[in-house]
Amino acid sequence: MNESVPGNESMAGEPQGAWGEAETAEHNGSSLELSSSAPLDFPVNPWDIMLCLSGTVIACENAIVVAIIFYTPTLRTPMFVLIGSLATADLLAGMGLILNFVFQYLISSQTISLITVGFLVASFTASISSLLAITVDRYFSLYNALTYFSEKTLHYVHLMLVGTWGVSLCLGLLPVLGWNCLEDEASCSIVRPLKRSNVTLLAVSFFVIFILMLSLYLKICKIVCHHAHQIALQQHFFTTSHYVATKKGVSTLAIILGTFGASWLPFAIYCLVGEREYPPVYTYATLLPATYNSMINPIIYAYRNSEIQRSLCVLFCGCFQTNMSYRSRSPSEV
Repeated sequence: MNESVPGNESMAGEPQGAWGEAETAEHNGSSLELSSSAPLDFPVNPWDIMLCLSGTVIACENAIVVAIIFYTPTLRTPMFVLIGSLATADLLAGMGLILNFVFQYLISSQTISLITVGFLVASFTASISSLLAITVDRYFSLYNALTYFSEKTLHYVHLMLVGTWGVSLCLGLLPVLGWNCLEDEASCSIVRPLKRSNVTLLAVSFFVIFILMLSLYLKICKIVCHHAHQIALQQHFFTTSHYVATKKGVSTLAIILGTFGASWLPFAIYCLVGEREYPPVYTYATLLPATYNSMINPIIYAYRNSEIQRSLCVLFCGCFQTNMSYRSRSPSEV
């Protein structure tokens, strides 16, 4: 975050990090210093520390998921390919938050600021787009259950991945290629050095994806309830187990969509209505929960899966047994 905390000028000049804009700005000849939540004698903004810690947790969680999917040959189905894409995007986003913190307080450079913000935009866009791709895949797995496990489905998955990462890369390159406010401070948004028009585009894209996910999950709920009703008619009664399974499925979908919306909606709305003159604490307070979505994603989509849980057990049990066998060897055998 490009917070210029009072008392920090002697350390790093005027930091030009990727997110936020707590610097002294000149408006009509008057000096306006945006407020900061950091104490005057504290050289590092606590909000930046929390973002860095969030990025560290995100990177560690998703690195494990990526490693498991990459090194497990059985996890090559369309669903796990998309989960791997999501975990990769979140891993890059976590690394971006860490690098943003390091570069902000160690290296003050407009070039690095542009590269960092572009990297974060591309990573988080790929994460959100991967969630949409997973939703589409789940819908087709129910709507076309008989033809889902075919080469055609894998072909569609690869096309979704190309589209997801292609669009994300393009949006991330826009600030680097010139769509930034470094030459025109008045056009800066709450996310410096992005222009207000750039941030508006990203926010509108989020709302489009959110509406698509909402409509698809509503259709998925209808399909799940319809299947449960069909099973009940075939068995001539609706058992408690059918009700519990249907309720569990709908509740899971509600948790997935609710978590996604609760994490990103505040920041997306603030991107549309916020002004750069607002205190930067508003940006931090909405951005930090958005990063939590990348922290929750591996728990919802990966660690709850039985096959990934089995691979985790094999991984940790194998490491534990190897370590124990090494310790049990006598000195002469080593």
